[in-house]
Amino acid sequence: MILAIDVGNTNIVIGVMEDSGKTVFNSRIKTDSSKTSDQYAIDMKYILELYKMDVDKIDGSIISSVVPPVLNALKDAVKTLTGSEPMIVGPGIKTGVNILMDNPAQVGSDLIVTAVAALSKYKPPVIIIDMGTATTMVAVDKNRNFIGGCICPGVKTSLDALSGKAAQLPFINLEKPKQAIGKNTIDCMRSGIIYGSAAMMDGLVDYFEEEIGSKTTRIATGGIAPAVVPYCRNEIIISEDLMMEGLFEIYNKNRK
Repeated sequence: MILAIDVGNTNIVIGVMEDSGKTVFNSRIKTDSSKTSDQYAIDMKYILELYKMDVDKIDGSIISSVVPPVLNALKDAVKTLTGSEPMIVGPGIKTGVNILMDNPAQVGSDLIVTAVAALSKYKPPVIIIDMGTATTMVAVDKNRNFIGGCICPGVKTSLDALSGKAAQLPFINLEKPKQAIGKNTIDCMRSGIIYGSAAMMDGLVDYFEEEIGSKTTRIATGGIAPAVVPYCRNEIIISEDLMMEGLFEIYNKNRK
């Protein structure tokens, strides 16, 4: 069994995968840079117990993190829990993806991990959309080159900013909008954030494919994807386990 951990700005996803690549479970806890390694070790121990997973069955582990202050604490927590050092996605790790960026070291490890997962399942060129605190969209060309992408405010981030800055707009949840033309403030906000986000993604897909010079396979992941992708007019595949699958692929490329 492989313990795979993805550290995002809002949540940490903790998953366990079988040697075949099948996800046994994944769970989310809040990202908290103030927690110590022992606190994170306790969190992970409870999660493993919750899913009736024996820590002795964990043969290895891998971490991807976009929150540097949390990485060291989690690294120590995994070592405390399993007795071995986790693999860290970063410089020196083999991915099979050629990164054609001005400064490859600046590319978030999460973007590389999802690109690796997408390439393991789909023929390039591909566009990968990750919808979390930020909405990121990256492109991999037909030669498996990671050629770049864009970063947009996340759906929930945008919605919270709107409610927080406009005195008469309430904080709302991401429920399905009744229609594009809202009849009250809440419906107008839901329509704007859902249809607006979908239209943004459609537009960016069109721009990306124009620059790539061909149609692509488009894959979306992240906790917000199921709320928005159904309203897109372009065909976009939702893959909720893409990050875990990518971590599994990278672990196997680098295991001794």
